[in-house]
Amino acid sequence: MPEPVHPAAGNGESLSTVIIAALANLGIALAKAVAGLISGSSAMVSEAAHSVADTVTEVLLLTSLRRSERPADEEHPLGHGPERWVWALLAAVATFVGGAVFSLYDGAHTLIAGEDLGDPLVSYIVLAVAFLLEGYSLRTGLRQARGEAARFEVPVGRFLRRTPDTAVKAVVLEDSTALIGLLLAAAGLLGGQLTGQAAWDGLASLCIGALLLYVACVLGRSNVEFLIGRALPADVRQRIRAELLRVEHIESVLELTTLVQGPQEALVAAKVDFHGSATAADIERSCEEAEGRLRTLLPAVKRLYLDPTPAFGRAARKS
Repeated sequence: MPEPVHPAAGNGESLSTVIIAALANLGIALAKAVAGLISGSSAMVSEAAHSVADTVTEVLLLTSLRRSERPADEEHPLGHGPERWVWALLAAVATFVGGAVFSLYDGAHTLIAGEDLGDPLVSYIVLAVAFLLEGYSLRTGLRQARGEAARFEVPVGRFLRRTPDTAVKAVVLEDSTALIGLLLAAAGLLGGQLTGQAAWDGLASLCIGALLLYVACVLGRSNVEFLIGRALPADVRQRIRAELLRVEHIESVLELTTLVQGPQEALVAAKVDFHGSATAADIERSCEEAEGRLRTLLPAVKRLYLDPTPAFGRAARKS
């Protein structure tokens, strides 16, 4: 079963997914903040911080999509694709600082100092509306993820773990977390209402903070992995090697290096041993054929570099 190399839909679908998520989170953040002030609920205030962090995250993701689309130039010969992961990493930091740290602090403060429980009715209404909006945003993200996973014939979970399109991954993960956070906030409100103890609300806030901390770590680790430089999946590398060996005059692939440069962009470099009787013209034609074969097999391969290397010479250098 092949792993995803690039989303076939491109940045356009990711852009609309992120915009929908941003608009939903901005409205939800304002409503939660008002409800939190009215009800005095720590969990609602934490949820407001959660939505603010999500809104900032989406703005940073929109920036990443726009800036990574810039074409290659003389100063950036390999393009600007990896810049998306810089901004996506900043988005993960925003989730950590703006959501997780605040929620953990607010929850701990409530447990220590207590709080005055107000009328939770407004909070329940806001939570219900927020659940519907977050659910719609999540459905949009999942629809894109399912469509792209189907194109590669892989499960959605596997696609989300491996895809270099961190924008759709962030939206799906954050919206899923938001729905869980809303349920936690509702549980905190209900527990405080039934028992009269603010500890339930503070505990819900702590749980929300822990959830955001997990999301920030997952997204941060994913983006760092791509910034460091991640190869194409093993099965894709095997297909590339096999395709190169089908090219006339290529006897063996001595070394193969691949690098994911964006959701729709990958680099392939290989040391190949050509047949001893191959002329310079044969080698040139073989290189052109190899490029055509690989781009037909994997449209994401935008750059291919072949280094003619005699096998015996390589073995001699190693010894």
